[in-house]
Order: sequence, then structure tokens, then C-alpha cells
Amino acid sequence: MKSIIKFAIVLMVTGLLASCEGYLDVNTDPNNPTSVTPDLVLPVGQYYTAQYHSQDRGLSHLGNMMMVNWSQSDGFSWYTDEFKYNVTSNFYTGVFNNTYANTLKQYQILFKLEDPKFSNYKAIAMIMKAFHFQQLVDCYGDVPYTEALGRSLEATPVYDDAQAIYEDLMVQLTAAIDLIKAAPAMALVPGADDAMFGGNMTDWIRFANTLKVRILTRQSSMSGRGTYITAELAKIATEGHGYITADVGVNPGYIALNTGKQNPMWNSLGWDESGTKTMNYNATCATAYVLNYLSSTNDPRIDRLYEKPGTGHLGVPQGLLDYDTPVADQYMPDKVSNIGPGILKAANMDATIFTLAEAYFNLAELRDKGLLTTGATAQSLYESGITASFTFLGLTAAQATTYYSQSRDLVNWGNSPNKLKAIITQKWIATNGVTAEQSWFDYSRTGYPSGIPLPLNYNATADRPVRLFYPSNEYSSNGENVPAQPNAFTEKIFWGK
Repeated sequence: MKSIIKFAIVLMVTGLLASCEGYLDVNTDPNNPTSVTPDLVLPVGQYYTAQYHSQDRGLSHLGNMMMVNWSQSDGFSWYTDEFKYNVTSNFYTGVFNNTYANTLKQYQILFKLEDPKFSNYKAIAMIMKAFHFQQLVDCYGDVPYTEALGRSLEATPVYDDAQAIYEDLMVQLTAAIDLIKAAPAMALVPGADDAMFGGNMTDWIRFANTLKVRILTRQSSMSGRGTYITAELAKIATEGHGYITADVGVNPGYIALNTGKQNPMWNSLGWDESGTKTMNYNATCATAYVLNYLSSTNDPRIDRLYEKPGTGHLGVPQGLLDYDTPVADQYMPDKVSNIGPGILKAANMDATIFTLAEAYFNLAELRDKGLLTTGATAQSLYESGITASFTFLGLTAAQATTYYSQSRDLVNWGNSPNKLKAIITQKWIATNGVTAEQSWFDYSRTGYPSGIPLPLNYNATADRPVRLFYPSNEYSSNGENVPAQPNAFTEKIFWGK
């Protein structure tokens, strides 16, 4: 930790170069740079990527609520909008606003660097832009893309077609890989300023390929896309570097008990800088549904996903409020299963943005559908996904083998008649707590995992939302271009129709 990653958010360069000790020292406005060097901008973008995913009310938090992983302890009214599915133009607006205003803005600075010596930085920016734009499409459908990041020149960017964006993301990822491979000898290679891969450009190529697979898998339930998907997978195979081999996380030098320097999830949903449990930690707990499911399948991940009180695991049905029952006091924070030690590992833990388990499950789905025709079998990929989930949570590969060797539907490959249902159900468990938005997207696309209950105080007849509303500020600043708002409960993103 000697070189606490230099995150001095960009950018009054004179002051930064004179006094910066760490990338987590935020002393200036990152959105108004006077001068730019890529080693200062890259960790800023990655810092925002981590915040976007991991903090309270971040994208994974939304997924955990939508997919009934998390509920609310008695005595709190933290999640009223989530439990009522109160999706409006003021609901989780940070997913849209922060991505454009903070995260993508930093990567665009790198993307615009034309000097060949910055080729690797530009390629990283292209990969990370694809990462974020896909998730914007998955949440909203049509979004600003071609004109999105030049508001100084185009203050009212057009909204582009969601499927057209998806197809261009594949083009951009290929171009990024080619740029890395063609980088001249004098090209700078990131080092400690790369808070994801430490400048390992082979890992960046593998990550780009893995993002391609996520994009293709999302479209694999659509009719008429088989030939396109198979051809794109063949291109990945020809490229030759394969896919990620470990969980992908961001760590710009998180440190325990330091203001502004702890992992964002730990700091907001775990313990604050004084070492005290946060109110969010006390408020947030397991649902009864998820605990019952894990218990019924003899899944040892239950004790890693959720903290186990001395009286045993206890979950709270979503939407159960204090005035709903005279026995609500049984659900006080010290009696329920809060977020567990496999998720909240340490103040200096990585902020996970892509799990190895998900990568395996995506490949397993494509293999099972016959779209991926070479390499490991669907069963092997499925079991590798389960094993990766176990090891991420601090369990062993042997425990994973024991688990998936049970003669249970949706656990054992051979005893699961519906292979897609098994894959998506296991991905739901594997993304629990870390990248749960992926499970929400899968549910909208496939209807799996089946049987997910609705909150008790949700009074409508529609299932859970399938998209977010465009934020209210878009209507005031870019109203002529914002599309008519699709129904958040019935109008699926293009890949789910």
C-alpha cells in the first residue's frame, strides 16, 4: 500500500503534481480539467465505475432489490420505493446521470487522445465505454450514444436505437483489441494507475472478449440472431486470447478507516470510517425467500452471502412494514441475516464489476443453445461457474463439487431438464450482492429464476419492472430528444421482446 494509488481527481495539474499522495485524494473538480495526462484520468474513471456499481443505491443495489436478494430490517423505512416498484423519473436517476456526467466523461477524455503513444489508454477507454453503454441500454433502451459525450458541442444529444448501439459496441470492442495489438513500441503502458488490471494489456483484451460474450448472450433468446452471434463468437475464437480468468474488480488503493478511501460498498453498506456499522448495514438484510431457497438446496453459500445471527438465519419478506404485524420486532437488525462476510470482506476489498462466475454461465448458455460450438461443454462451463461463485465467496472448489453433485433440479446439470433455467438460476445466486443487476436483466429476458415473489405491499398486477424511467432532468435539458417513456413494467428492452 506504499503507493496508495494516485487518484488525485484530475486535475489542477500544478497542485496535483506537487502534492498528490494517492488516487483516492479528491481535491479538485474532475469534470473541469485544465490539463490532462492519461495516468491521472484513468483511475478517476475506474473510481467512478466502482462507485456506480458498488455504493448504496448503485446499480447492483437495484438488482438486489429487484431480484429479492435483499429486504429491510424492522425499524427502517429505507426501501419504500423499491418495495412498491415506484419507478418514476426520480427513481435511481444516478444510473443515468452519474454514468454520463462522471464515469463516461472521464473515459471520453482518454478516447480523444490521438497521439499513438497513448494507444493503450485509448483502447481501455473504448472497452470501458462499451461496458457502461451496454448497461445503460439494458436499463433504459434507447439512450444518447453517438452525440452523448460532446455536450460542450452538442448540448441536446439525440437518442440512438438500442439495438444499433449494441451492434456498434461489438465494433468498438474489436477496434479496441486491434488498437492494443497494433500499439507501437513507444506506446505507454499503464501501471499502478490502472486500478483494474495493473496495465496487463492481455487481460484487457480478455475482458473485451468477455464483454462481447455478455452482449451476445443478452441477444441469444431473440429470433433471427443466431447467425450473427455464431459469426461473432467465431471472431473471438480467431482472435485467440480467450476470456477473463479471474473476477474483475476496481481497487484504486482502498484503505480501512480512512475518510473517502474505503471500498464504497463497505463504507455505505458495512462499516464507516470510524469502524461503526452503518445504518444501511442495519437496515439491509436477506429476504425470507432467498434464505429458504438456499437452505432447501443445501447451499453452503448461504453463510457467506448472509451474516448468520446467533439465533440462526432469518429473512424478512420484502414489503413487510412495522405496522403490518404485531410480531415485527422479531425482525430487528440483530436478529436478521444482514449482508454476509463473503460480500463485505474488508474495507480494502476490490469493487467487483464482473464475476468470473458470470463469464462461465454466459458461455454455458451459448454452448447449450448451440451458438458456441467449440471448447468446453455446457456442463463443464456450468459447473465452472458454480465453482467460481464458491471461491469468490471464500469457499472451496471441493465444496462446490459436493454441492452440484446433489441429485437436485437446478443444481445438478444432469438432473435439470431445463438447462437454461438451471444456468440462469445459478447465475442469480452467483451475482447476489455484487453484480445483481445482471440477474434482473436475465429475468426480464428469460423469466428465470421462476417463482421470485413480489413485495407484500406491491398492489399492482404487473410483474416487477423491466426498465427504468428516463430521469426528470433529461426532460428539462433535452426534452426534444427524449423518447416517449415506455411502460416500465411491460415494454421490455429489445433483447427481451
